[in-house]
Amino acid sequence: MVFKRLTTLLTLVAALLLTVLMAYYPEASWQAGVRGLAIWWDVLFPSLFPFFVISEVMLGFGIVHFLGKLLDPLMKPVFRIPGSGGFVLAMGFASGYPVSAKLATQLREQRLVSRVEGERLVSFTTSSDPIFLIGAVSVGFFGNPKLAGALALAHYGGSLLIGLAMRFYRPDRHEPEVPEKEGESGRFSLKLALQAMHEARLQDGRSLGELLRQAVVSSLQLMTVVGGLVVFFSVILEVLTASGFMSSLYAGFRHLLPLLGLPSQLAEPLMGGLFEVTLGAKAAAAPEGVPLMFKAAAAAFILSWGGLSVHAQVASILNGADLRYFPFLVARFSHAVLSAGLLLLIWNPLMGAAPAWAIPTPVFGRKEVLYGWEALPGAFRFFLAAMAILLILSFLSGFIRRGPHRK
Repeated sequence: MVFKRLTTLLTLVAALLLTVLMAYYPEASWQAGVRGLAIWWDVLFPSLFPFFVISEVMLGFGIVHFLGKLLDPLMKPVFRIPGSGGFVLAMGFASGYPVSAKLATQLREQRLVSRVEGERLVSFTTSSDPIFLIGAVSVGFFGNPKLAGALALAHYGGSLLIGLAMRFYRPDRHEPEVPEKEGESGRFSLKLALQAMHEARLQDGRSLGELLRQAVVSSLQLMTVVGGLVVFFSVILEVLTASGFMSSLYAGFRHLLPLLGLPSQLAEPLMGGLFEVTLGAKAAAAPEGVPLMFKAAAAAFILSWGGLSVHAQVASILNGADLRYFPFLVARFSHAVLSAGLLLLIWNPLMGAAPAWAIPTPVFGRKEVLYGWEALPGAFRFFLAAMAILLILSFLSGFIRRGPHRK
């Protein structure tokens, strides 16, 4: 109770402070609002709205149930989620945040996934879409199409690794809510998949016109929420910058980054990316004198974190179901650090660049060149090693809990 009251008080104080700042810097607030609205209208609306409508229609036609039954033998042993999660994974990777959160809540509302399975699903299927990653970031911001492959491998590969890690999230809280018919579990069957699609379509019962109308209305409502949050966080970031608050954060972050083995010039892009992914990814390409490898790692971190704007979008969507936000928060931070570390690790093999890291030696000021694992900054090596150990321990604990002979 005390914690809730304290949280409410802090939220009220922050809201009042931001209101005062917006009134004190009206021009900066207006320009930031226009910039955020342009991002929503020019980038987010045309890229997300069609996917929202199509996903609603596909859900009504039972295609999700078809893919769910078809992919069930693959998704359950790998990620510990029903096969319908394969549809969310494909659509999430193809259309970007926050599509997977919307689809996961729909599956939860239809009792196709349990609460824990829905939280696992949202945690690792929320990602950037390929169009934004390749077109906007690699080509538009960095002006380097070759960067797209390294960014995509680090970003989507990191998502799949987070999915493998999330399969051990609350292993004792699995709540099957859709009873399977005897003999159907774990089987790959096109006939059963078509039967599941037909039954789902009959159960839905809406005509094509009604289905399309409701899909458009629902998608427009969600796009309005997405646009409002993008504009809001764009204004917040701008007024905090104008007031000098962000400069203090930048100064502190500049002292922290060298301790992690990263250039201090990345402080502003990383801090900006904590608030809004588009502005942060654009800023990551700007610092001069920073090796491209580190700027790309910063972009990978920002794309995987998603920004508080995306977090607010996902939280608002999850609020419509009983899915919790905290697992998503932990997964986003882990994915951000993991994808940045993966990019540094694969940079030389993919980009054919100079050695990733060089440190001075006490002998005549020469430099010792390090490759591969040793080329990673210490913080990233520690994180990757810790994740590998946790995965192994989680797997062993789950195996011991189930027993070698238990099915």
